[in-house]
Amino acid sequence: MTDREKIASNDYIDVLSDYNQPEGLDVEVEDYVFQPIDTNLGVTYINKEEVTPIGIRRFTYRSIPKLYGLMQVDGGGISPEAGSVTNFDPTPLINSGILQVQGEPLNLTGRGVVLGFLDTGIRYDDGVFRKEDGSSRILGIWDQNINDGPTPAGLLYGTEYKKDIIDAALKSDNPRAIVPSYDEDGHGTAIASVAAGSTLSGGLRFLGAAPDADIVVVKLRQAKPYLREFYMVDDTVTAYSESDVIAAIKYLESYAVSLVRPLVICIGIGSNMGDHDGHSILSGYLNTIATRRSRAVVVCGGNEGNNAHHYEGYATQALRETVVSVEIRVGEGERGFVSELWGSIPATHAISIRSPGGETTDRVDFKVRETREFSFVYEDTKIRVDHVLVEQGSGEELIFFRFVDPTPGVWTIQVTVRGEAGLQETGFHVWLPVKAFLQSETYFLSPAPYTTITEPGNAQEVITTTYYQDNNASFYGESGRGFTREGRYKPDLCTPGVDIDTVLGKRTGSGMAAALLAGICAQFMQWAVVEGNRKWMESRELKNYLIRGAVRPPGNTYPSREWGYGQVNIDRTFDVIAGL
Repeated sequence: MTDREKIASNDYIDVLSDYNQPEGLDVEVEDYVFQPIDTNLGVTYINKEEVTPIGIRRFTYRSIPKLYGLMQVDGGGISPEAGSVTNFDPTPLINSGILQVQGEPLNLTGRGVVLGFLDTGIRYDDGVFRKEDGSSRILGIWDQNINDGPTPAGLLYGTEYKKDIIDAALKSDNPRAIVPSYDEDGHGTAIASVAAGSTLSGGLRFLGAAPDADIVVVKLRQAKPYLREFYMVDDTVTAYSESDVIAAIKYLESYAVSLVRPLVICIGIGSNMGDHDGHSILSGYLNTIATRRSRAVVVCGGNEGNNAHHYEGYATQALRETVVSVEIRVGEGERGFVSELWGSIPATHAISIRSPGGETTDRVDFKVRETREFSFVYEDTKIRVDHVLVEQGSGEELIFFRFVDPTPGVWTIQVTVRGEAGLQETGFHVWLPVKAFLQSETYFLSPAPYTTITEPGNAQEVITTTYYQDNNASFYGESGRGFTREGRYKPDLCTPGVDIDTVLGKRTGSGMAAALLAGICAQFMQWAVVEGNRKWMESRELKNYLIRGAVRPPGNTYPSREWGYGQVNIDRTFDVIAGL
């Protein structure tokens, strides 16, 4: 098999690794392919016969790719037959200051800026992604699923379609015969249209936030079966591997470098996997990109605020041991799920598990790195528990649960928090998967709505947005909320995200908010970098300019867990710059 065939094959697993060796393996491997990403980052694709079964004991938790899903709250994908907007509503653009700065005297439309998307792909033949002469505004599409065309420079799989090929396809009678990459779902198309849709009929039919920005797109490939099985995510659910997301970021960054152009990356996917403090390999890579000049990374905060998938427990100060009962209500038809408990140093944690029928396991006091498996006399459920005393990325304690065929009812994880005299009160957090990754209504009976921003929204240097309903200026309950697990301030801003007009109809979700904010960042990059007003702009500076111009309604303390530093408004940002 060629390297390309191995990467595409389900017989090879993906391992996030340091530059030249698979990370965290107990044995050396012979049959593998290495894909370099950045100076100290790569993906190793290994013949699974050499390393199965996959697990945290053999690999580090950090090196196993996490799964990311689409951040929308209004059902599944958009059907191919969905119609376009007929009466475009510009209200979210007005309330964010977008429309005001598109006009005189600033004329900020994203001109000269590249907007990058990694999602379900794009419907490149739609008029909302074309210039007035009918040619495409899309500079390139990398489809990770197609492997019979040229690969992008520096990447070993997928097929790249550049602008000349896309334009040739648009002139033909059968565009998809030339460029077969297409967005069957519609999520990526919707996000790209909100951020960068062209002006149609003077804005009456449609108008994106940055209608003159150039567009680069990655159509992510679906996660491989072995990862879905490990995390127990159904084959019918859209799920992307962290390894492919990282490769997509590399592609977008490389494209902007080759053009010597400012780049804004828009991320409308998220996950509850990870420490929720921004220490994943993906978060680290995004921090690296975001702190480069002429770069901005915008990430949605997710839709987990009201889904009851987060639990926060506390130990009583001055007690050597505190026992906390974490109750999970498992719905009918749940095939299985994973859950992660993250502790805080220097406390340690022991666990026992009680089934809905009342069977209780012995308390397990874990050693440094250990795996336990539990079965029950009256339940068919199998539970595997992996323990890491000091997880490599975060430095914190991790207990990783896999519930296989859980009996419906209330399962209880009894967590014993062990402290020491003189220590302040300590706590721990537990997360269930995002809603799309569960097969039924499975949730905590006593959930905590805070610390529900999905990863990689907790990465320090990215610009993270929650979302609100702009027709009444109310925070939307489904939106993720801060702060990070260790109390760092996230989100950064709040953006309209409810009933946003896309080229495929109205959509709601944090992905829509990220799209609007990405368009705003493209507008600001035009003023700062393209027009030479702040030539060396990067995410941190751009974020702080937007924070200074944010609208902060009275009655809240800022930064807020819901609103961050307030409602984004780029028009007010320029008022601040002008000293008004």
